Amino acid sequence: METVLVVAVHPDDETLGCGGAILRHRARHDEVHWLIVTSISQDLGFTASEVEARAAVINRVSEAYGFSEVHDLGLSTTKLDTLPKRTLVEIFSGVFNQIRPQTVYLPYLNDAHSDHRWAFEAAFSCTKSFRHPEVRRVLMMETISETEFAPALPGCGFTPNVFVDISEHMAKKLEILKLYESEIAPPPFPRSLANVEALAVYRGSTSGFRAAEAFMLLLERIS
Repeated sequence: METVLVVAVHPDDETLGCGGAILRHRARHDEVHWLIVTSISQDLGFTASEVEARAAVINRVSEAYGFSEVHDLGLSTTKLDTLPKRTLVEIFSGVFNQIRPQTVYLPYLNDAHSDHRWAFEAAFSCTKSFRHPEVRRVLMMETISETEFAPALPGCGFTPNVFVDISEHMAKKLEILKLYESEIAPPPFPRSLANVEALAVYRGSTSGFRAAEAFMLLLERIS
């Protein structure tokens, strides 16, 4: 059994980026932890009903995946870049120390949202061998509506080198995505069910599967 950590900067990132991979891990009875980095609050201008609805969705999504534990850092959304990076690293290290994951899924380092970029840097720093030698594999995921909007500059584009067959889990991934009612909309909105499925079919056609999720492998330690 493997211990897996999925870093979702915002709830729904985990499903968009690696929902199928999560379901594969759970089918193998791996211990999967969901780390939610940011949250909404009334102090940020959200209504009490919106905050309550978000909490209810998180609970339903957690139950649908069967996560071993949900780690909610509760940091203010859109404001990670106001925190010292050392502080962020210490916060992430606390979770790494607690669960000691072997496999880690991270946001793409060049995602359009600044929260994604800051969370990546903090979490990736925790994967150094002298800090957390138990980490054996680190992958960056493709989060639709963020990754494809990375700057069109040399070296900034998402270039996958790992493809995970999610053919048997595609339907369940879409079912879970539907729980995020306020985050999805019809095409051409990026976070549409049709677009998520189309991307999976495209990534599958690249790798010989009916449907796939694509990742960039950053680290693999083989002993």
